[in-house]
Amino acid sequence: MKTGLLFGSFNPVHVGHTIVAGYCSQFTDLQEVWLVPSPHNPLKPSGSLLPEEKRLALLRAAVERQQLPLKVCDVEFSLPRPSYTIHTLRALQGLHPRAQLVVIMGADSLAAIELWREWQTLLRDFEVYVYPRTGYNAEELCAKYRAKFIPAPLVEISSTFIRQAVKDGKNVNAFLPFTGGF
Repeated sequence: MKTGLLFGSFNPVHVGHTIVAGYCSQFTDLQEVWLVPSPHNPLKPSGSLLPEEKRLALLRAAVERQQLPLKVCDVEFSLPRPSYTIHTLRALQGLHPRAQLVVIMGADSLAAIELWREWQTLLRDFEVYVYPRTGYNAEELCAKYRAKFIPAPLVEISSTFIRQAVKDGKNVNAFLPFTGGF
């Protein structure tokens, strides 16, 4: 089975995440998409994160509402921290040896791929699907790193935007794929 993996802090999960995951599940050759929350991304400060169990619960609530071949994969919660994508991929290969794993990432992440642990191994051993992000030439980056460009909708929403809006007292329900606040 060809399985896409959308990694993230999901701090919090928002409609941009579910739009990309839904697009990949319906408009690419992936049979399913797993959203993989990271308890601690080594490239982000951990102090700014919502509690990991809260992020996991919100992500599960968001995925349940989609009625798409999406699932939440919490494998990183049982792996050493911080979470390195290559370690997670190896763990998932061991757990699901028949799955053909595909990494889904935004062009902004691909632009920073050389900061990732064992990035050359990741690009050599796994297919990578890249969606557009403002300020990045996704197709050019895909050519450079031999990744596959997927023309998912460009969504100008970020978890940072959501968190700031909440601090400013704004109602962000329209941006959240679940009911209730976080």
